[in-house]
Amino acid sequence: MSRPVRIGFIGAGGNTRARHLPGFKAIPGVELVAVCNRTKVSGESIAREFGLPVVAENWQQLMAAPEIDAICIGTWPNLHAPLVVAALQAGKHVLTEARMARDLTEAQAMLAESRRHPQLVAQIVPAPMSLPFDATVINLLQDGTLGAVREVFLTGTTDALADSTQPLSWRQDSALSGKNTLYLGIYYEMMLRWLGLGVSSVVAAAAIHTRERPAGGTGLQPTTVPESVTVLGTFAPGLPGTGGNRVALDNGARLVAHFSGVELAQPRSEICVNGTKAGLRLDLARQELWLATRGEAERRVEIAAHRRGAWNVETDFIASIRDGRPVTLTDFATGVEYMRFTDAVWESWNSAGARVAL
Repeated sequence: MSRPVRIGFIGAGGNTRARHLPGFKAIPGVELVAVCNRTKVSGESIAREFGLPVVAENWQQLMAAPEIDAICIGTWPNLHAPLVVAALQAGKHVLTEARMARDLTEAQAMLAESRRHPQLVAQIVPAPMSLPFDATVINLLQDGTLGAVREVFLTGTTDALADSTQPLSWRQDSALSGKNTLYLGIYYEMMLRWLGLGVSSVVAAAAIHTRERPAGGTGLQPTTVPESVTVLGTFAPGLPGTGGNRVALDNGARLVAHFSGVELAQPRSEICVNGTKAGLRLDLARQELWLATRGEAERRVEIAAHRRGAWNVETDFIASIRDGRPVTLTDFATGVEYMRFTDAVWESWNSAGARVAL
């Protein structure tokens, strides 16, 4: 068996408890060594539940520990950049929760640091919702079934922010979340997987409907992240796909994205791609893929078992460490691209809808 891979955890939120801790624990030869959470009490609870022998007082202890090979970061985005940089400088592989950072500047600093340590694995937790369908969608795009792409629609709405009496969450606080707005980055990341390229410019409008919310018994705190955002993006004409994708774009190909936390009608969660020959619709809520060829009724696409992807984040991370496999879901370069989009949307919103080039 390969030498054990010993992992320390900084931040043990919902996804870390649900996915990363049990996922790593199930891999032979992987040891869960230490955890550092926001409070020592919560860290001790995690340690008891998952059998970690060390509860650290602070994250610096994990960086300095020679017995730790890799760091799993499950904090809010405000700590992703400093923790990733510190981990890499300490000679440790790193898996960080999405979104990559608070803004493009932090994301670029993370990418630059990772390139200074090419022997270390640097991975971001991927957007998971489209994983079962990605291979099939990419094949349909590349084999010409859809023809040239004319439009991409990204839609994600809920009623999570509709009640103005609900307390402020970290996702609505730009000091913690940065410029990450609703589901912008997650959906854009999925689109990047499919097309292999992003838009060249955006125009955006957004709204904060509840200006202040209760905040942890300290009175009201300003809401600083939009609760609804709409984006119109333009693809550069004739720009070929990257990353091995071969997706043709029609003249004037565009992106339309709408995300809302104040949707009181039926929530929507889907990605649509309209081409010159056919249209594709992934219903993320129902986990169903539909195809409509011009002149024919929409039909459900059955996903072949060998093409159905799944959550393999922890096993992929360990395989990259042990075998040198390149990171595909999701590497830091891709993270920078979705943060570039997120930044551009934020800039356009704050410039009264001015067009912003990426």
